[in-house]
Amino acid sequence: MMQFLLLFSRQGKLRLQKWYEAHTDKAKKKITRELITTILARKPKMCSFLEWKDLKIVYKRYASLYFCCAIEPDDNELLTLEIIHRYVELLDKYFGSVCELDIIFNFEKAYFMLDELLLGGEVQETSKKNVLKAIAAQDLLQEESEEPKSILEEMGLTG
Repeated sequence: MMQFLLLFSRQGKLRLQKWYEAHTDKAKKKITRELITTILARKPKMCSFLEWKDLKIVYKRYASLYFCCAIEPDDNELLTLEIIHRYVELLDKYFGSVCELDIIFNFEKAYFMLDELLLGGEVQETSKKNVLKAIAAQDLLQEESEEPKSILEEMGLTG
């Protein structure tokens, strides 16, 4: 099971974090700081897997963003790399060549996609098409709720 997922830039700025195990805020900050420092210090040709405390860390760099997952020691690293890649593919498909700014300004969409893909640290949906359908439905709901309504419509007095 995945313990947490972190997205951070080459400069070490945290862009997205999802925790599937309970930790205090202080512990989360410490873990995040340690992992970002460790991963950024590694050379590009080094292995994308490392053992850290009692977890395995799997990370992958896409453009200027690092996607980092912590998994249990008996979990499959290659499967985790595939999950990271699937998430990046979803982001790419939705944003059209995703970049760091897309994550910064549309972080709620990035979280929503992650929640459609993973639930409780386990893969929930493997189909990109189904995830993108759910996101499109959410976008439609959001657009409908943002449309201006008259006071009579809000009160339910118009037909």
